[in-house]
Amino acid sequence: MAMNLRLRDDQTEALKLRAEQEGTSMHALLLQAVDDYLARTAQQAIVRKTAMEQAAKWHELMERLK
Repeated sequence: MAMNLRLRDDQTEALKLRAEQEGTSMHALLLQAVDDYLARTAQQAIVRKTAMEQAAKWHELMERLK
């Protein structure tokens, strides 16, 4: 899917500089940033779901131990 992304001028300049430093394209850096974000938030969602499940599982015991 194609899409347009509008960056501020300072973001564009910083991205261009980083791409030059790393010897890659701005496009490749943005794709990596999206992949990193998706992986990080997926992991956070798993942790959050597991925490909620464990809290529900042990709720009664925790109430009795108060």
